[in-house]
Amino acid sequence: MNSWILIPVFLPVISGIFLLMAAFRKHPENVQISAGERHRLHLIVGTVLLISAVLAVAAVWTGEKSLTLFYLMEEIPIYFHIDGISRIFVTFTSIVWVCAGSYGFIYIQHEGKETGFFGFFLLVYGVVIALDFSGNLVTLYFFYELMTLTSAPMVLHHGSKGAMIGTLKYLFYSLCGAYMGLFGIFFLYRYCDTLTFTSGGTLNLTAAQDHRTILLIAVFVMLVGFGAKAGMFPLHSWLPAAHPVAPSPISAVFSGILVKGGVLATIRTVYYIVGPDFIRGTWVQTAWIILTLLTIFMGSMMAYREPVLKRRLAYSTVSQVSYILFGLALLNPTGMTGALLHTVFHALIKATLFLSAGVFILEGDKSRVDELTGIGKRMPKTLWCYTFASLALIGIPPASGFISKWYLAQGALQGVQQAKFGVFRWLGPIVLLISALLTAGYLLPVTMKGFLPGKDPRYQQGTPGDEEPPGFMLVPMAILAALTFIFGIFPNPLTKYIVQLVSGLM
Repeated sequence: MNSWILIPVFLPVISGIFLLMAAFRKHPENVQISAGERHRLHLIVGTVLLISAVLAVAAVWTGEKSLTLFYLMEEIPIYFHIDGISRIFVTFTSIVWVCAGSYGFIYIQHEGKETGFFGFFLLVYGVVIALDFSGNLVTLYFFYELMTLTSAPMVLHHGSKGAMIGTLKYLFYSLCGAYMGLFGIFFLYRYCDTLTFTSGGTLNLTAAQDHRTILLIAVFVMLVGFGAKAGMFPLHSWLPAAHPVAPSPISAVFSGILVKGGVLATIRTVYYIVGPDFIRGTWVQTAWIILTLLTIFMGSMMAYREPVLKRRLAYSTVSQVSYILFGLALLNPTGMTGALLHTVFHALIKATLFLSAGVFILEGDKSRVDELTGIGKRMPKTLWCYTFASLALIGIPPASGFISKWYLAQGALQGVQQAKFGVFRWLGPIVLLISALLTAGYLLPVTMKGFLPGKDPRYQQGTPGDEEPPGFMLVPMAILAALTFIFGIFPNPLTKYIVQLVSGLM
Protein backbone atom coordinates (compact mmCIF):
# COMPACT_ATOMS: atom_id res chain seq x y z
CA MET A 1 0.00 0.00 0.00
CA ASN A 2 1.32 3.42 -1.01
CA SER A 3 -1.41 5.45 0.68
CA TRP A 4 0.90 6.32 3.58
CA ILE A 5 2.67 8.82 1.30
CA LEU A 6 -0.40 11.01 1.85
CA ILE A 7 0.60 11.56 5.49
CA PRO A 8 3.42 14.10 4.82
CA VAL A 9 0.99 15.99 2.56
CA PHE A 10 -2.25 15.96 4.52
CA LEU A 11 -0.85 16.06 8.07
CA PRO A 12 0.65 19.58 7.67
CA VAL A 13 -2.25 20.73 5.49
CA ILE A 14 -4.94 19.66 7.97
CA SER A 15 -2.91 20.89 10.95
CA GLY A 16 -2.40 24.23 9.24
CA ILE A 17 -6.12 24.59 8.54
CA PHE A 18 -6.96 23.88 12.19
CA LEU A 19 -4.43 26.49 13.34
CA LEU A 20 -5.92 29.06 10.96
CA MET A 21 -9.40 28.30 12.26
CA ALA A 22 -8.14 28.65 15.84
CA ALA A 23 -6.40 31.92 15.01
CA PHE A 24 -9.58 33.38 13.57
CA ARG A 25 -11.82 32.06 16.36
CA LYS A 26 -9.68 32.95 19.38
CA HIS A 27 -7.76 35.93 18.08
CA PRO A 28 -9.75 37.59 15.28
CA GLU A 29 -7.75 40.77 15.79
CA ASN A 30 -4.44 38.86 15.68
CA VAL A 31 -3.37 40.02 19.13
CA GLN A 32 -0.34 38.58 20.94
CA ILE A 33 -0.93 35.14 22.46
CA SER A 34 -0.05 34.17 26.02
CA ALA A 35 3.11 32.32 27.01
CA GLY A 36 1.16 29.11 27.62
CA GLU A 37 -0.58 29.32 24.25
CA ARG A 38 2.76 30.01 22.58
CA HIS A 39 4.34 26.95 24.19
CA ARG A 40 1.49 24.71 23.01
CA LEU A 41 1.64 26.24 19.55
CA HIS A 42 5.37 25.59 19.24
CA LEU A 43 4.93 22.03 20.46
CA ILE A 44 2.18 21.33 17.91
CA VAL A 45 3.99 22.98 15.00
CA GLY A 46 7.35 21.41 15.84
CA THR A 47 5.86 17.93 16.18
CA VAL A 48 3.79 18.14 12.99
CA LEU A 49 6.65 19.61 10.98
CA LEU A 50 9.22 17.06 12.15
CA ILE A 51 6.91 14.08 11.61
CA SER A 52 5.88 15.35 8.17
CA ALA A 53 9.47 16.04 7.11
CA VAL A 54 10.76 12.68 8.31
CA LEU A 55 7.93 10.81 6.60
CA ALA A 56 8.33 12.82 3.39
CA VAL A 57 12.06 12.08 3.19
CA ALA A 58 11.48 8.43 4.14
CA ALA A 59 8.80 8.14 1.44
CA VAL A 60 11.04 9.34 -1.36
CA TRP A 61 14.10 7.31 -0.38
CA THR A 62 12.37 3.94 0.07
CA GLY A 63 11.62 3.16 -3.55
CA GLU A 64 9.31 4.50 -6.25
CA LYS A 65 5.66 4.82 -5.26
CA SER A 66 2.52 5.80 -7.14
CA LEU A 67 -0.94 6.76 -5.96
CA THR A 68 -4.02 8.11 -7.73
CA LEU A 69 -5.94 10.54 -5.53
CA PHE A 70 -8.96 11.13 -7.77
CA TYR A 71 -9.89 11.86 -11.38
CA LEU A 72 -10.22 15.52 -12.27
CA MET A 73 -11.71 14.46 -15.61
CA GLU A 74 -11.87 11.18 -17.45
CA GLU A 75 -8.29 10.10 -18.29
CA ILE A 76 -6.83 13.01 -16.23
CA PRO A 77 -6.05 11.81 -12.71
CA ILE A 78 -4.63 13.79 -9.84
CA TYR A 79 -1.73 11.44 -9.42
CA PHE A 80 1.38 11.11 -7.23
CA HIS A 81 4.52 9.36 -8.38
CA ILE A 82 7.88 9.44 -6.63
CA ASP A 83 11.00 9.40 -8.80
CA GLY A 84 14.54 10.76 -8.76
CA ILE A 85 13.53 14.40 -9.18
CA SER A 86 11.02 14.06 -6.35
CA ARG A 87 13.77 12.78 -4.05
CA ILE A 88 15.96 15.80 -4.64
CA PHE A 89 13.23 18.41 -4.25
CA VAL A 90 11.51 16.83 -1.23
CA THR A 91 14.80 16.40 0.64
CA PHE A 92 16.10 19.96 0.40
CA THR A 93 12.59 21.36 0.86
CA SER A 94 12.22 19.49 4.15
CA ILE A 95 15.65 20.53 5.43
CA VAL A 96 15.07 24.22 4.74
CA TRP A 97 11.46 24.18 6.00
CA VAL A 98 12.37 22.60 9.34
CA CYS A 99 15.24 25.05 9.86
CA ALA A 100 13.09 28.05 8.95
CA GLY A 101 10.32 26.80 11.23
CA SER A 102 12.64 26.49 14.22
CA TYR A 103 13.99 29.98 13.50
CA GLY A 104 10.43 31.28 13.25
CA PHE A 105 9.54 30.21 16.80
CA ILE A 106 11.55 33.16 18.11
CA TYR A 107 11.35 35.53 15.17
CA ILE A 108 7.55 35.60 14.89
CA GLN A 109 7.12 36.42 18.57
CA HIS A 110 8.27 39.92 17.68
CA GLU A 111 6.04 40.09 14.60
CA GLY A 112 2.76 38.92 16.15
CA LYS A 113 -0.03 36.87 14.49
CA GLU A 114 1.85 33.71 15.46
CA THR A 115 -0.97 31.18 15.18
CA GLY A 116 -1.96 32.38 11.72
CA PHE A 117 1.66 32.48 10.59
CA PHE A 118 2.35 28.87 11.55
CA GLY A 119 -1.01 27.79 10.14
CA PHE A 120 0.00 29.00 6.69
CA PHE A 121 3.57 27.77 7.22
CA LEU A 122 2.39 24.18 7.72
CA LEU A 123 -0.26 24.43 5.02
CA VAL A 124 2.20 25.60 2.36
CA TYR A 125 4.73 22.90 3.32
CA GLY A 126 2.14 20.21 2.63
CA VAL A 127 1.23 21.79 -0.71
CA VAL A 128 4.90 22.02 -1.76
CA ILE A 129 5.46 18.34 -0.90
CA ALA A 130 2.38 17.49 -2.99
CA LEU A 131 3.85 19.54 -5.84
CA ASP A 132 7.09 17.55 -5.58
CA PHE A 133 5.12 14.27 -5.56
CA SER A 134 3.16 15.20 -8.71
CA GLY A 135 3.19 12.40 -11.26
CA ASN A 136 1.69 14.19 -14.25
CA LEU A 137 1.49 17.69 -15.69
CA VAL A 138 -2.10 18.38 -14.61
CA THR A 139 -1.38 17.37 -11.00
CA LEU A 140 1.69 19.59 -11.02
CA TYR A 141 -0.33 22.53 -12.35
CA PHE A 142 -3.06 21.94 -9.73
CA PHE A 143 -0.63 22.16 -6.82
CA TYR A 144 1.45 24.86 -8.52
CA GLU A 145 -1.58 27.17 -8.46
CA LEU A 146 -2.47 26.06 -4.93
CA MET A 147 1.07 26.88 -3.79
CA THR A 148 0.66 30.44 -5.07
CA LEU A 149 -2.71 31.00 -3.41
CA THR A 150 -1.73 29.54 -0.02
CA SER A 151 1.65 31.28 0.16
CA ALA A 152 0.40 34.78 -0.71
CA PRO A 153 -0.98 35.46 2.83
CA MET A 154 2.51 34.89 4.24
CA VAL A 155 3.80 37.86 2.25
CA LEU A 156 0.85 39.87 3.59
CA HIS A 157 1.70 38.97 7.20
CA HIS A 158 2.54 42.51 8.35
CA GLY A 159 -0.60 43.96 6.80
CA SER A 160 1.24 47.13 5.80
CA LYS A 161 0.81 49.02 2.54
CA GLY A 162 4.14 47.66 1.32
CA ALA A 163 3.06 44.10 2.19
CA MET A 164 -0.18 44.62 0.30
CA ILE A 165 1.68 45.84 -2.80
CA GLY A 166 4.20 43.01 -2.58
CA THR A 167 1.41 40.44 -2.25
CA LEU A 168 -0.53 41.82 -5.21
CA LYS A 169 2.61 41.79 -7.36
CA TYR A 170 3.35 38.23 -6.30
CA LEU A 171 -0.17 37.11 -7.16
CA PHE A 172 -0.30 39.00 -10.45
CA TYR A 173 3.01 37.73 -11.81
CA SER A 174 2.55 34.19 -10.50
CA LEU A 175 -0.99 33.80 -11.81
CA CYS A 176 -0.10 35.30 -15.18
CA GLY A 177 2.79 32.88 -15.43
CA ALA A 178 0.60 29.96 -14.40
CA TYR A 179 -1.98 30.81 -17.06
CA MET A 180 0.78 30.89 -19.66
CA GLY A 181 1.69 27.41 -18.48
CA LEU A 182 -1.95 26.33 -18.79
CA PHE A 183 -2.00 27.64 -22.38
CA GLY A 184 0.79 25.24 -23.25
CA ILE A 185 -0.82 22.33 -21.41
CA PHE A 186 -3.89 22.60 -23.67
CA PHE A 187 -1.71 21.95 -26.73
CA LEU A 188 0.44 19.28 -25.11
CA TYR A 189 -2.63 17.33 -24.04
CA ARG A 190 -3.62 16.97 -27.68
CA TYR A 191 -0.23 16.01 -29.08
CA CYS A 192 1.29 13.96 -26.26
CA ASP A 193 0.62 10.26 -25.77
CA THR A 194 0.20 10.97 -22.06
CA LEU A 195 0.77 13.80 -19.60
CA THR A 196 2.30 11.38 -17.11
CA PHE A 197 5.95 12.22 -16.51
CA THR A 198 8.16 9.89 -18.56
CA SER A 199 11.92 10.12 -19.04
CA GLY A 200 12.68 11.45 -22.51
CA GLY A 201 9.21 12.94 -23.06
CA THR A 202 5.82 11.78 -24.27
CA LEU A 203 5.27 14.07 -27.26
CA ASN A 204 4.00 12.14 -30.28
CA LEU A 205 6.41 13.43 -32.91
CA THR A 206 4.38 11.95 -35.77
CA ALA A 207 1.16 13.64 -34.68
CA ALA A 208 3.00 16.89 -33.92
CA GLN A 209 4.94 17.06 -37.19
CA ASP A 210 2.40 19.23 -39.01
CA HIS A 211 1.94 21.50 -36.00
CA ARG A 212 5.55 21.98 -35.00
CA THR A 213 5.46 25.79 -35.14
CA ILE A 214 2.48 26.23 -32.82
CA LEU A 215 3.86 23.61 -30.45
CA LEU A 216 7.19 25.44 -30.26
CA ILE A 217 5.31 28.65 -29.48
CA ALA A 218 3.29 26.86 -26.80
CA VAL A 219 6.44 25.41 -25.20
CA PHE A 220 8.13 28.82 -25.19
CA VAL A 221 5.09 30.41 -23.58
CA MET A 222 5.23 27.72 -20.89
CA LEU A 223 8.93 28.37 -20.27
CA VAL A 224 8.32 32.09 -19.82
CA GLY A 225 5.24 31.44 -17.67
CA PHE A 226 6.88 28.97 -15.30
CA GLY A 227 9.92 31.24 -15.33
CA ALA A 228 7.80 33.87 -13.55
CA LYS A 229 7.86 31.83 -10.34
CA ALA A 230 11.60 31.33 -10.82
CA GLY A 231 12.16 35.07 -11.29
CA MET A 232 13.20 34.96 -14.95
CA PHE A 233 12.99 38.19 -16.97
CA PRO A 234 10.55 39.70 -17.89
CA LEU A 235 8.29 38.37 -15.07
CA HIS A 236 10.75 38.84 -12.21
CA SER A 237 9.61 42.03 -10.49
CA TRP A 238 7.60 40.33 -7.75
CA LEU A 239 10.71 39.10 -5.92
CA PRO A 240 12.20 42.49 -4.91
CA ALA A 241 8.67 43.68 -4.06
CA ALA A 242 7.68 40.69 -1.89
CA HIS A 243 10.89 39.72 -0.07
CA PRO A 244 11.60 42.94 1.87
CA VAL A 245 8.08 43.08 3.33
CA ALA A 246 7.75 39.40 4.25
CA PRO A 247 9.03 38.03 7.59
CA SER A 248 12.55 36.63 7.19
CA PRO A 249 11.56 32.94 7.68
CA ILE A 250 9.14 33.42 4.79
CA SER A 251 11.78 35.14 2.66
CA ALA A 252 14.03 32.12 3.33
CA VAL A 253 11.49 29.56 2.12
CA PHE A 254 10.32 31.76 -0.75
CA SER A 255 13.82 32.28 -2.10
CA GLY A 256 15.13 28.84 -1.24
CA ILE A 257 12.08 26.70 -2.00
CA LEU A 258 9.02 28.31 -3.61
CA VAL A 259 10.89 29.82 -6.55
CA LYS A 260 12.09 26.27 -7.26
CA GLY A 261 8.47 25.44 -8.07
CA GLY A 262 9.10 27.22 -11.37
CA VAL A 263 12.29 25.22 -11.83
CA LEU A 264 10.48 21.93 -11.14
CA ALA A 265 7.68 22.81 -13.58
CA THR A 266 10.28 23.64 -16.23
CA ILE A 267 12.15 20.37 -15.71
CA ARG A 268 8.97 18.35 -15.89
CA THR A 269 7.79 20.14 -19.04
CA VAL A 270 11.05 20.00 -21.01
CA TYR A 271 12.57 16.70 -19.90
CA TYR A 272 9.51 14.60 -19.02
CA ILE A 273 6.76 15.77 -21.40
CA VAL A 274 8.10 17.58 -24.48
CA GLY A 275 11.50 15.89 -24.55
CA PRO A 276 14.77 17.83 -24.98
CA ASP A 277 15.21 16.65 -28.59
CA PHE A 278 12.11 18.55 -29.70
CA ILE A 279 13.51 21.98 -28.83
CA ARG A 280 17.26 21.35 -29.11
CA GLY A 281 18.74 23.66 -31.76
CA THR A 282 15.47 25.57 -32.32
CA TRP A 283 14.69 29.24 -31.79
CA VAL A 284 13.04 28.25 -28.50
CA GLN A 285 16.34 27.08 -27.04
CA THR A 286 18.14 30.17 -28.35
CA ALA A 287 15.54 32.57 -26.92
CA TRP A 288 15.48 30.66 -23.63
CA ILE A 289 19.25 30.90 -23.25
CA ILE A 290 19.17 34.63 -24.06
CA LEU A 291 16.52 35.28 -21.40
CA THR A 292 18.43 33.34 -18.75
CA LEU A 293 21.73 35.10 -19.46
CA LEU A 294 20.01 38.49 -19.50
CA THR A 295 18.38 37.68 -16.15
CA ILE A 296 21.68 36.51 -14.63
CA PHE A 297 23.45 39.74 -15.57
CA MET A 298 20.54 42.07 -14.81
CA GLY A 299 19.82 40.49 -11.42
CA SER A 300 23.47 40.75 -10.38
CA MET A 301 23.69 44.39 -11.46
CA MET A 302 20.49 45.32 -9.61
CA ALA A 303 21.69 43.51 -6.49
CA TYR A 304 25.04 45.34 -6.67
CA ARG A 305 23.27 48.70 -6.74
CA GLU A 306 20.61 47.94 -4.09
CA PRO A 307 21.22 49.45 -0.59
CA VAL A 308 18.50 47.48 1.29
CA LEU A 309 19.86 44.08 2.30
CA LYS A 310 16.76 41.92 1.82
CA ARG A 311 15.97 43.57 -1.50
CA ARG A 312 19.59 43.00 -2.52
CA LEU A 313 19.22 39.32 -1.67
CA ALA A 314 15.96 39.21 -3.66
CA TYR A 315 17.71 40.51 -6.77
CA SER A 316 20.41 37.96 -6.08
CA THR A 317 17.76 35.24 -6.23
CA VAL A 318 16.60 36.59 -9.58
CA SER A 319 20.15 36.13 -10.87
CA GLN A 320 21.04 32.84 -9.20
CA VAL A 321 17.88 30.91 -10.08
CA SER A 322 18.50 31.81 -13.71
CA TYR A 323 21.84 30.02 -13.36
CA ILE A 324 19.67 26.93 -12.89
CA LEU A 325 17.44 27.77 -15.85
CA PHE A 326 20.53 28.41 -17.98
CA GLY A 327 21.85 24.93 -17.17
CA LEU A 328 18.49 23.42 -18.08
CA ALA A 329 18.35 25.42 -21.33
CA LEU A 330 21.64 23.93 -22.49
CA LEU A 331 19.85 20.59 -22.92
CA ASN A 332 22.93 18.52 -22.24
CA PRO A 333 23.82 16.22 -19.32
CA THR A 334 26.59 18.40 -17.89
CA GLY A 335 24.46 21.54 -17.89
CA MET A 336 21.52 19.79 -16.27
CA THR A 337 23.80 18.24 -13.64
CA GLY A 338 25.02 21.73 -12.75
CA ALA A 339 21.44 23.01 -12.70
CA LEU A 340 20.25 20.34 -10.25
CA LEU A 341 23.30 20.80 -8.05
CA HIS A 342 22.73 24.55 -7.96
CA THR A 343 19.06 23.97 -7.14
CA VAL A 344 20.08 22.21 -3.94
CA PHE A 345 22.97 24.48 -3.04
CA HIS A 346 21.09 27.70 -3.71
CA ALA A 347 18.25 26.59 -1.43
CA LEU A 348 20.65 26.10 1.48
CA ILE A 349 22.68 29.22 0.73
CA LYS A 350 19.84 31.66 0.22
CA ALA A 351 17.93 30.39 3.25
CA THR A 352 21.05 31.07 5.34
CA LEU A 353 21.43 34.58 3.93
CA PHE A 354 17.81 35.57 4.52
CA LEU A 355 17.79 34.13 8.03
CA SER A 356 20.98 36.08 8.77
CA ALA A 357 19.38 39.24 7.40
CA GLY A 358 16.43 38.61 9.71
CA VAL A 359 18.75 38.56 12.72
CA PHE A 360 20.32 41.85 11.66
CA ILE A 361 16.86 43.38 11.39
CA LEU A 362 15.39 41.83 14.54
CA GLU A 363 18.32 42.07 16.97
CA GLY A 364 20.12 45.07 15.55
CA ASP A 365 17.25 46.94 13.84
CA LYS A 366 19.38 47.28 10.72
CA SER A 367 17.91 46.71 7.27
CA ARG A 368 20.33 48.64 5.04
CA VAL A 369 23.79 47.49 4.06
CA ASP A 370 25.43 50.74 5.17
CA GLU A 371 24.00 50.22 8.69
CA LEU A 372 25.83 46.92 9.17
CA THR A 373 29.29 48.42 9.73
CA GLY A 374 30.71 46.85 12.88
CA ILE A 375 27.91 44.29 13.19
CA GLY A 376 30.51 41.53 13.46
CA LYS A 377 31.49 42.72 16.95
CA ARG A 378 27.98 42.30 18.31
CA MET A 379 26.90 39.31 16.19
CA PRO A 380 30.05 37.42 15.16
CA LYS A 381 28.36 34.01 14.87
CA THR A 382 25.54 35.35 12.73
CA LEU A 383 27.95 37.22 10.48
CA TRP A 384 30.08 34.08 10.08
CA CYS A 385 26.99 32.18 8.95
CA TYR A 386 26.30 34.96 6.46
CA THR A 387 29.93 34.88 5.30
CA PHE A 388 30.05 31.12 4.74
CA ALA A 389 26.86 31.29 2.68
CA SER A 390 28.21 34.28 0.72
CA LEU A 391 31.41 32.45 -0.18
CA ALA A 392 29.34 29.49 -1.35
CA LEU A 393 27.10 31.67 -3.51
CA ILE A 394 30.08 33.39 -5.10
CA GLY A 395 31.53 29.98 -5.90
CA ILE A 396 34.81 30.09 -4.00
CA PRO A 397 36.19 26.58 -3.38
CA PRO A 398 35.74 24.49 -1.33
CA ALA A 399 32.22 25.87 -0.95
CA SER A 400 29.37 24.07 -2.71
CA GLY A 401 28.63 26.86 -5.19
CA PHE A 402 31.96 26.19 -6.89
CA ILE A 403 30.89 22.64 -7.77
CA SER A 404 27.60 23.60 -9.38
CA LYS A 405 29.05 26.56 -11.26
CA TRP A 406 31.89 24.41 -12.55
CA TYR A 407 29.36 22.03 -14.11
CA LEU A 408 27.35 24.93 -15.50
CA ALA A 409 30.42 26.44 -17.16
CA GLN A 410 31.48 23.08 -18.56
CA GLY A 411 27.95 22.46 -19.77
CA ALA A 412 27.92 25.84 -21.51
CA LEU A 413 31.11 25.04 -23.43
CA GLN A 414 29.89 21.54 -24.25
CA GLY A 415 26.42 22.67 -25.20
CA VAL A 416 27.41 25.39 -27.61
CA GLN A 417 29.90 23.11 -29.33
CA GLN A 418 27.21 20.52 -29.95
CA ALA A 419 24.48 22.92 -31.00
CA LYS A 420 26.84 25.29 -32.81
CA PHE A 421 25.34 28.39 -31.26
CA GLY A 422 28.33 30.52 -32.17
CA VAL A 423 28.37 33.49 -29.83
CA PHE A 424 27.06 31.47 -26.88
CA ARG A 425 30.26 29.43 -26.89
CA TRP A 426 32.01 32.23 -25.07
CA LEU A 427 29.14 34.49 -23.94
CA GLY A 428 27.65 32.01 -21.49
CA PRO A 429 30.82 31.40 -19.43
CA ILE A 430 31.68 35.12 -19.53
CA VAL A 431 28.26 36.12 -18.13
CA LEU A 432 28.64 33.51 -15.39
CA LEU A 433 32.06 34.89 -14.49
CA ILE A 434 30.89 38.52 -14.47
CA SER A 435 27.93 37.56 -12.32
CA ALA A 436 30.24 35.78 -9.86
CA LEU A 437 32.36 38.94 -9.56
CA LEU A 438 29.26 41.06 -9.02
CA THR A 439 28.04 38.56 -6.42
CA ALA A 440 31.26 39.07 -4.52
CA GLY A 441 30.79 42.81 -4.89
CA TYR A 442 27.34 42.88 -3.30
CA LEU A 443 27.80 40.21 -0.60
CA LEU A 444 31.34 40.52 0.77
CA PRO A 445 31.25 44.25 1.73
CA VAL A 446 28.82 43.29 4.51
CA THR A 447 31.41 40.87 5.89
CA MET A 448 34.36 43.20 5.44
CA LYS A 449 32.73 46.23 7.04
CA GLY A 450 31.04 44.05 9.63
CA PHE A 451 34.29 42.56 10.93
CA LEU A 452 36.62 45.47 10.04
CA PRO A 453 34.77 48.70 10.81
CA GLY A 454 37.91 50.78 11.30
CA LYS A 455 38.71 52.91 14.33
CA ASP A 456 35.43 54.79 14.51
CA PRO A 457 34.48 54.72 18.26
CA ARG A 458 30.83 54.11 17.37
CA TYR A 459 31.77 50.56 16.41
CA GLN A 460 34.01 49.76 19.37
CA GLN A 461 31.28 49.65 21.99
CA GLY A 462 29.57 46.62 23.45
CA THR A 463 30.62 43.10 24.37
CA PRO A 464 31.37 40.71 21.51
CA GLY A 465 28.34 38.56 20.85
CA ASP A 466 26.04 40.51 23.15
CA GLU A 467 23.31 40.72 20.49
CA GLU A 468 23.46 37.16 19.16
CA PRO A 469 20.04 35.56 18.71
CA PRO A 470 18.75 32.63 20.82
CA GLY A 471 19.71 29.08 19.92
CA PHE A 472 16.43 28.37 18.11
CA MET A 473 17.49 31.01 15.56
CA LEU A 474 21.26 30.54 15.57
CA VAL A 475 21.41 26.73 15.31
CA PRO A 476 19.31 26.48 12.09
CA MET A 477 21.49 29.13 10.46
CA ALA A 478 24.64 27.30 11.54
CA ILE A 479 23.33 23.98 10.18
CA LEU A 480 22.45 25.48 6.81
CA ALA A 481 25.75 27.38 6.61
CA ALA A 482 27.68 24.21 7.47
CA LEU A 483 25.85 22.25 4.77
CA THR A 484 26.88 24.81 2.15
CA PHE A 485 30.50 23.82 2.82
CA ILE A 486 29.98 20.12 3.57
CA PHE A 487 28.47 19.61 0.10
CA GLY A 488 31.46 21.45 -1.37
CA ILE A 489 34.03 19.34 0.48
CA PHE A 490 32.19 16.04 -0.03
CA PRO A 491 30.26 16.53 -3.29
CA ASN A 492 30.62 13.04 -4.74
CA PRO A 493 27.55 11.24 -3.27
CA LEU A 494 25.12 13.93 -4.44
CA THR A 495 26.95 14.50 -7.73
CA LYS A 496 27.02 10.79 -8.59
CA TYR A 497 23.32 10.46 -7.83
CA ILE A 498 22.43 13.43 -10.05
CA VAL A 499 24.72 12.30 -12.89
CA GLN A 500 23.03 8.89 -12.84
CA LEU A 501 19.59 10.52 -12.77
CA VAL A 502 20.40 12.86 -15.66
CA SER A 503 21.83 10.06 -17.78
CA GLY A 504 18.37 8.51 -17.87
CA LEU A 505 16.80 11.70 -19.22
CA MET A 506 19.04 12.40 -22.18
